[in-house]
Amino acid sequence: MSERSPLVTYQQHGPVAVLTLTAPPANAYSYEMMRDLDEAVLRARFAPDVQAIVLTGAGDKFFCAGADIAMLERADATWKYYFCLHANETLSRLEQTPKLVIAALNGHTVGGGLEIALACDLRVARRGGGKIGLPEVALGVLPGTGGTQRLARLVGKAKAIELMCEGRNFPAEEALSLGLVHSVLDGDADAFRAAVIDYARGFCAPGKAALAVGHIKRAVQSGAEVPLEYGLALERELQARLFASADAREGLAAYVHKRKAEFRGS
Repeated sequence: MSERSPLVTYQQHGPVAVLTLTAPPANAYSYEMMRDLDEAVLRARFAPDVQAIVLTGAGDKFFCAGADIAMLERADATWKYYFCLHANETLSRLEQTPKLVIAALNGHTVGGGLEIALACDLRVARRGGGKIGLPEVALGVLPGTGGTQRLARLVGKAKAIELMCEGRNFPAEEALSLGLVHSVLDGDADAFRAAVIDYARGFCAPGKAALAVGHIKRAVQSGAEVPLEYGLALERELQARLFASADAREGLAAYVHKRKAEFRGS
């Protein structure tokens, strides 16, 4: 029996790893896709030459339309529970990876697709690329891949309840006004993809201390979920690691000697 094609493709553009959800026509995710995403996240995490990650969808119509509904309709309740648990674990691994993750929303980003994007650190949408939203209520279920939790933390409880209970999908410009996406870019799918990769390079060496970027992410992602004193302790530990790094020595020396820093990401 031949091996199936991967549902998440992995490419590297210099210091940027690009993970692409690849399940046409809608890039809906299955257990197999989540397995592939988990593997790709770990590959990027362990790669010493990867300093930032871009997550996007194949084609120009969909980033991701969420879970494969036909698959869920066929499955029993126990399987669906473990499917959701594994998806939660995969997105938590993505969220906790100490490298900046940028979601490039090239097309419709709805349901579980938005939940995947919410586990990323930054979200960039393509103007006119498609709708964004969490419409699960129309199926008689809730956003079960982290949506209820991450959306509330991002936009506040009241707005999150409104958006999820209405189940309304909206354009990228409204998502920008809500703080769901950080910027909206023009261009076709190829130009958009290239622009987001260039944007990701801006968080990499030599221009930016990628190690510090990753530690800032860890301090915020983990520290925001614990009491302040624990968050401050985490911040101190991460700062101590950075003070011992070559990039910190370079950054401090460049400031003192009034020159541009040349970071190495280490």
